[in-house]
Amino acid sequence: MAVEVMARDTDYGAFVEKFILQPVPSPHQLPLSGLTFAIKDIFDVEGYVTGFGHPEWVRTHSAATSTAPAVLAVLGEGRCHMYCINGENIHYGTPTNPCAPDRIPGGSSSGSAVAVGAKLVDFSLGTDTGGSVRVPASYCGIYGFRPSIGAVSTAGVIPMSQFFDTVGWFARDPTVLKQVGHVLLESSDTPHVRPSQVIVAEDCVGLSSIPSGRTTQVLLKAVEKLFGGHIIKNVILGDYVKDKVPSLKNFISEGNKDQETIPSLAALSRAMRLLQRYEVKKNHGDWVTTVKPEFGPGIHEQVWEAMRTSPDNIDACQSMRTELRAALTALLGDSGIFVYPTVRGPPPKLKMDAAAFEVDMAKAFSLLAIAGVSGFCQVSIPLGMYDNLPVSVSLVAKHGSDGFLLNLVSTLHDTLKEEIQVAERTSY
Repeated sequence: MAVEVMARDTDYGAFVEKFILQPVPSPHQLPLSGLTFAIKDIFDVEGYVTGFGHPEWVRTHSAATSTAPAVLAVLGEGRCHMYCINGENIHYGTPTNPCAPDRIPGGSSSGSAVAVGAKLVDFSLGTDTGGSVRVPASYCGIYGFRPSIGAVSTAGVIPMSQFFDTVGWFARDPTVLKQVGHVLLESSDTPHVRPSQVIVAEDCVGLSSIPSGRTTQVLLKAVEKLFGGHIIKNVILGDYVKDKVPSLKNFISEGNKDQETIPSLAALSRAMRLLQRYEVKKNHGDWVTTVKPEFGPGIHEQVWEAMRTSPDNIDACQSMRTELRAALTALLGDSGIFVYPTVRGPPPKLKMDAAAFEVDMAKAFSLLAIAGVSGFCQVSIPLGMYDNLPVSVSLVAKHGSDGFLLNLVSTLHDTLKEEIQVAERTSY
């Protein structure tokens, strides 16, 4: 095993260290043979201290005695190189967004996304609790896959919130995305199934600051060409959720008159973040209150808000999760998918005011919480550039439909690429 500290100006600031691990030789052609990959600094690697993006964590913890199963899985399927990365924070700096250097790359799996977007590696592993794969994938113009909750082992990964933690991955093309998925999901080839319905969440589309002609409509044109327009349907998802998820009433703010939010989805986001804070406190409260590590603006406030979280309403959160999954499963039926924007707009500028950024991200969670709370799988698909910034759209499938969703992305790719080219030409 070789270890090399890489110069920041040659790697977009994505890496802390580079490790070259040699897998066990195999006489067979392996699906990930010859590919390079990066991992977020939250996965255990035997013999190394898992950094968790903070020097105080490194100082107060010992080296891992085993390697995370997800890392072993991709390492064991080919001759891969592994890189240990960091996300944006005050201690290690912010990785440079390869699509838009003056914009943030997203967090907290930003280093993983940047490494793929900058073509430093072929794919990378990150974690997605509240959106940490989907957001940086969108901001860096690459594919990002959040699997169904529990579909990929999170053993050997520092926990944030076990209710929502997933091991996700990034790639520049759907072929590699699918290959990595088969390995991590431990699945054989899933038969290609036509989607029974493509449900556009109209109200979610309306939250985006980017014209729908450059997001959802691009995707829907590809769907229509491949499968016919008859499978495309529209729904006001916020109204459906409000009607079908009675426990959500505990989290709806009656005084919220913000026209830029969907009240029921904002409530969903509120419940999700409450559960996340509660579990962050359970998992890391002792360390935070004992060590009192320094956090950057925004992160500091979030961490200490978590430390003050009480167990009130936690049972209601659990009921809401169960109800939401059942309601959305019924709406999708067999082989249905949701379509809506991954995020509300383009990546924010660097050094954005912390308070304004928090408000912006709180609104973004209205979209991210749909798959997060239901435990469904979601893929963020890059749609090229609009106004010189990356844009994307998301597909969401019911829990356990990961293979189906990966296949659908692969099937759509060529036709979608043509539609993106047409959209880019006509938007200038």
